[in-house]
Amino acid sequence: MKIFNNPIIAKKYKRSSLAVGNFDGVHKGHQKVFKYAKSTKSKFGILTFSPLPVMFFNKKIRNYRLASEDQKFLLLKKFAVDFIVNIKFNKNFSKISAENFIKNIIYKKINPKRIFVSNNFKFGNKRKGNVNLLKKFEKKYNYQLVKISPHEYKKKMVSSTKIRKLLQRGNINLVNKLLSRSWLIDGYVLKGKKLGRKLGYRTCNIKIKDYVLPKAGIYAVKVSLKNKKKLYRGVAYLGSRPTFKGKEVLLEINIFGIKKNLYRKKLRVYFIKFIRKDKKFKSSSELIRQMNKDVISAKKGLKGKMAI
Repeated sequence: MKIFNNPIIAKKYKRSSLAVGNFDGVHKGHQKVFKYAKSTKSKFGILTFSPLPVMFFNKKIRNYRLASEDQKFLLLKKFAVDFIVNIKFNKNFSKISAENFIKNIIYKKINPKRIFVSNNFKFGNKRKGNVNLLKKFEKKYNYQLVKISPHEYKKKMVSSTKIRKLLQRGNINLVNKLLSRSWLIDGYVLKGKKLGRKLGYRTCNIKIKDYVLPKAGIYAVKVSLKNKKKLYRGVAYLGSRPTFKGKEVLLEINIFGIKKNLYRKKLRVYFIKFIRKDKKFKSSSELIRQMNKDVISAKKGLKGKMAI
């Protein structure tokens, strides 16, 4: 898979099938677009943007992404994408009119044979461009527009927005169905206050960064170390430690069967099952009793095969 960080692409990738969008999470709706684009038998590319436009326009948005940029590229590779045009979304780019985007970037630079978009796709300055505008310039700029109807689950449209809301409600089972994989967070282990060790459970602490914040509480998880294939089972806590008057939200993972120090190691944490919501306990001993129950629940929740 070839990655271009600007729209000037090699000649062999022109006259390809091109899907345009953010593709955050690479969920089943996106996968439906890929399936149709791949069926054309021509080379298949993705035109996407970094950072996500909504995060560029609203600097206050911190926890939003379903997948990091690296994860997104790995997922696109998994779906046999031939090339990615990853355009830097900045102030200058945001000022390009919808028609000039079609003319100067899509037509003059990438020159696709087919363009695949979802029905609700918007683009260009002030999001004035839409599917109708792409259809209007179809013949002039020598491409065929292919509109893909949204993927539905139980008669409801699957979207990145819907999946973010499901995560915030703790509905990890449905999230993983709509992604066709287990939702995950990548991060480096930070030095913590060693509270977990004092409570009898050594934990690895990870900052959430730009990822959407799931519902605070306890999760059954699987963990890989530094992108290695071996998966460890574990239990994770997401929250601000209300029992200890904490303020910063962290992800704390207790990995079953590992006692060594993983400080500064990169972990990939797969969320498998939501166990319970966050709670403030009256004492450390009450918290420990609950943690013992959480470990038992997590081990039960990790039985069977799961899509990773």
